[in-house]
Amino acid sequence: MERIAANRLDRSFYKYQEEFEEAALSVLRSGWYVLGPRVEKFENEFAGYTGAKYAVGVASGLDALILAFRVLGIGVGDEVIVPGNTYIASVMGVTINGATPVFAEPDEFYNIDASKIEAAITEKTKAVLIVHLYGQACEADRICEICKKHNLRLVEDCAQSHGAKYNDRMTGTFGDIGCFSFYPSKNLGAFGDGGAVVTDDEKIAADLKMLRNYGSRKRYYFEEVGMNSRLDEMQAALLSVRLKHLDELNEERKEIAKRYLEGIHNESILIPSVRKDATSVWHQFVIRTERRKELIKYLEEKEIGSIIHYPIPPHLSECYKALGHKAGDFPITEKYANEVLSLPFYNGMTEEEEEYVIEALNAF
Repeated sequence: MERIAANRLDRSFYKYQEEFEEAALSVLRSGWYVLGPRVEKFENEFAGYTGAKYAVGVASGLDALILAFRVLGIGVGDEVIVPGNTYIASVMGVTINGATPVFAEPDEFYNIDASKIEAAITEKTKAVLIVHLYGQACEADRICEICKKHNLRLVEDCAQSHGAKYNDRMTGTFGDIGCFSFYPSKNLGAFGDGGAVVTDDEKIAADLKMLRNYGSRKRYYFEEVGMNSRLDEMQAALLSVRLKHLDELNEERKEIAKRYLEGIHNESILIPSVRKDATSVWHQFVIRTERRKELIKYLEEKEIGSIIHYPIPPHLSECYKALGHKAGDFPITEKYANEVLSLPFYNGMTEEEEEYVIEALNAF
């Protein structure tokens, strides 16, 4: 058997190759490549899929976060409560606007622990950022109640949770704004960078469209110093194809996860679980082990790839040294960072490949 990579993007392309190629050619032949009919079409489709009233396409998931906090007026002197164990982009969306991240520990499902949020609130707190990490929805209703009680804005980072639900409601539709990434490895992945923001607020949607386009609603008239952050026509057309198949692709991932969950039995390895009332679209299948270095080396010898999501938590990252945190400040976050390991997991993975990974793990 050939080496099993940690992730592969080619197989889901080949599955819908004709549709992708037809969509790409139609854009190339159209002569319209930025902010045209295909972007508008995808925005409408994506809003409809999530259940939000509006979707605004942007250049990346990070831009979605930056613009979300900016449009909510959150900046210098403000605090935003964020999960300790997230990808650095979640925190950058806060700090690039000049606001200060206040970290909260995760729960057993790798999402922000709702019971730890209120203790982190100060008079400077303006918002809570939740991240539906690894594809599993957060305990959104409880967090919404906390935000309502304390008059805080709620922003959702849904970069890994396209199609995940909490109490039958899609991630991205609980807060004021939901931020999505379409980086190629995402469940709804483009063929380059891309992102989107969803909201039910008409003014927020209109202001986001203005800010993504240099701060302009009308050509060459500029209200604010905005950004050049536009989802292009090519990515929008390709995303429309993948969105049509997203539920099918997510179901396939759930089947792979089910086989892993039922098949892996090793006392050295902790397998993930899903919270009651939440669903996971299994963006990653993340195990934990205190013997991670040893396991990675063993898997490499077996020609099995793996990835650590993520080895250094944001509060210990060099770029956030100025926040003044040290090792030991967030012990659960740090424990996870030292133990998590993502197994090979991708659309188009064969049962033979899955079985090989399961057998290898059980023999470790």
